[in-house]
Amino acid sequence: MRHNKNNIATRPLLSLALAVGLAQPAFAEIMLYDKDDTTFSADGYVNAFYVNSDIDRPGDQYDRNQARVKMGFLPNWIGFNMSKQVEDLKLGARSSFWVTINDSETNGTDTAIDVRQFYGTVDGEWGQVLIGKDFGLFARSNILLDELLGGYGQVSDTLGLVDGGGVSFGNIGSGYPYPFPTSQITFRTPVMDGLRVAAGIMDPVDTNDDSPTGKAYQENPRLESEVTYEFDLAGAKIYSWINGAYQTSENTDDTVSDVTSKGLGYGVQAKIADFTLVGSGFTAKGINPFFTNNLGEASLRNMDSSGYLLQGSYRFGKNRIALSYGKTEDDGNGLGVKADYETRAIAYTRDINANLRLIAEYNQFEIDGKDGTGNLEDTDTLALGMSLTW
Repeated sequence: MRHNKNNIATRPLLSLALAVGLAQPAFAEIMLYDKDDTTFSADGYVNAFYVNSDIDRPGDQYDRNQARVKMGFLPNWIGFNMSKQVEDLKLGARSSFWVTINDSETNGTDTAIDVRQFYGTVDGEWGQVLIGKDFGLFARSNILLDELLGGYGQVSDTLGLVDGGGVSFGNIGSGYPYPFPTSQITFRTPVMDGLRVAAGIMDPVDTNDDSPTGKAYQENPRLESEVTYEFDLAGAKIYSWINGAYQTSENTDDTVSDVTSKGLGYGVQAKIADFTLVGSGFTAKGINPFFTNNLGEASLRNMDSSGYLLQGSYRFGKNRIALSYGKTEDDGNGLGVKADYETRAIAYTRDINANLRLIAEYNQFEIDGKDGTGNLEDTDTLALGMSLTW
């Protein structure tokens, strides 16, 4: 699938994960129109979990057992794809609409609709150009190769996830930051003997707008890139990657320091018979350890963060067991205090058929504060769910 140059980027996050070998239910778009070198198709993903979280935080006011019915790490979505062959160019487009299944207790049917992808592509023998909104390149493969992508993951109460109406966090903040969808112009080379290079300019973000008399600004766009390389070694299929980001944010108030945001992500996946092993990591400075686009406009500093994710899975028939451990160490750009974030998980999945899957997952999440702040949170979560793809 990766060797087909025709629009790997015009598929949603889950199908991209399928393309790089993640064990997920089959993805099969429904063709709505196919005539005169023009196609229009639809795809979708629906999931829901019964969840019970045991929360332990300093003091007694937050300690509780909370039951929920929520979606997992991946939201539910419906997506639409277009392609048209025009002479030696293939034109493509994708729009996907991601929804939460949890309405608001205060606003009734307040289900959010989130457009995470809305872009066009131009493919040729020379590669591909993507214009519009899509997931970023920094930490992209780190999340796509997460063995628990279709599961549940961590739901930090400190971050408001236990009672929130959105997704769980998977290993976001405990292994990698989320490559937030953003407006971009990105070029991808063709796959050349397993090697592919992507580079793009992204809409920059404010990171230091904390002055009542000044305004944060960026003279240049954010630069992101990723290099992937796939090969066979001693009977194993290897998929490796390295990605990065760079941006500087200044302020018209001379008393506010510039923030240079730079990050490096890396990893490798090895598939040997029915076993899959994945190791990935990142190191960053001046970047929110949870979100690459600095969601919430936190005032960042040139502080360090780093993390890694180690996973293994084994498939036997229609069954699969996966183990996962992730950790992020942050010097203060996340919560404003130095802290380590850890997630440990075990997951079991059972494929009912090519499109329907049952999922059971047990997850332990921990925030360990530094510099005398002590343990900030221990949350254990049991999630039992089902996912459906088409």
